[in-house]
Amino acid sequence: MDDREGSFVAVRRISQGLERGGSVYSSSSPEGVPGSAAWLGRGLSCVCAQRRDSDANSTFDLTPAQEECLQSLQNRIDVAYDSTIPLHQEALRNLWKLAFPEEELHGLISEQWKEMGWQGKDPSTDFRGGGFISLENLLYFARNFQKTFQDLLRKQVGERSVWEYPFAVAGINITFMLIQMLDLEAVKPRTIAGATFLKFLSENESAFDILYCIAFKLMDQQWLSMRASYMEFNTVMKSTRRQLERELMMEDITHLEDLPSYALLSQ
Repeated sequence: MDDREGSFVAVRRISQGLERGGSVYSSSSPEGVPGSAAWLGRGLSCVCAQRRDSDANSTFDLTPAQEECLQSLQNRIDVAYDSTIPLHQEALRNLWKLAFPEEELHGLISEQWKEMGWQGKDPSTDFRGGGFISLENLLYFARNFQKTFQDLLRKQVGERSVWEYPFAVAGINITFMLIQMLDLEAVKPRTIAGATFLKFLSENESAFDILYCIAFKLMDQQWLSMRASYMEFNTVMKSTRRQLERELMMEDITHLEDLPSYALLSQ
């Protein structure tokens, strides 16, 4: 996925939940294998900047505490994933352990990664658009909302599509979408949603990670309600973004936990 548009693999739905053991996915067609080259680059792109013209000239002043929190989050965003850094390697191994505790990982480069929804056998190639923070988001999700994480990873809730979105790469798209939606690379927020989020961030340093978990679950709910398949992923992401923006602009929201979609998460 590049810095403005991302492509990912459509994962064919074989059964409810991942089938563990000798053969994880089976299909009569090679296109049924996650990561198959036949499903790369088919116009599936990340929902990026959608800031309205009316927002372009608006900025919101920040308190010193909010400025400090924003700078700290921007520093996280600026960290690229580097497969040569031991800390990054260990984070990736930990993600596997949390996702599939019953299965030993054979290596940081392995066909096993496709089971999680990476495009190929080397997840590091998918982090270009989301950076290290996108891995941190997935780790936070797996540690703090284990049931929801597993439900989404294994597609255990709802009537699923024959061609499902790939879990891991969808997660990177969500990180990137939130950065754009909240305008987090700007000096000051230029949207009400962005300004509201920074209030939450000044109260809770994990606010971005929490919002990520909310967004991921909300995206899956939208996916199911729209009965979407891989060609509708961008439409689902746009709908998810609009819903998050609406919730962030509600007058009675004082904490992230007050967002209606927060109730979708299960620990």
